[in-house]
Amino acid sequence: MCDYSLDFVASRPAKVGDKLVTTRFPNSLTRGFAAIGEPNVAVCLLPGTEVAFENEVKYEPSMKHGNFGKKLAQFRQINIGRPMVHHDALEFPDGETVLLTRLCEGQHATVLQLPASPRPVKAAEEQKCDSFVR
Repeated sequence: MCDYSLDFVASRPAKVGDKLVTTRFPNSLTRGFAAIGEPNVAVCLLPGTEVAFENEVKYEPSMKHGNFGKKLAQFRQINIGRPMVHHDALEFPDGETVLLTRLCEGQHATVLQLPASPRPVKAAEEQKCDSFVR
């Protein structure tokens, strides 16, 4: 998913193996992921998507730059009940969470894994029924 503030930015869903870069999009104050070679297209991640950064993640906690010393993260959406605030975030293995819009620009990451999608109940029931017909 892409944050509400990217509603007017071209976007596409993430794919396994996508090479991403953190960027600030034109006509937006929001930072997010773009694919290498597609700087004006937001790459939208689903909650649970795993990404690996090329180097330690750097972010802006306030007026100074900081980093987590971490390279792996899962995409999450936080503060869902609060409209008109940023929801897109990364959660690191130790539970630390940082909003995507706080990431410093120009960091490279790769999509490692998309979240598993549950099988539709109807399809599971049909498969169960088919297994009895022999």
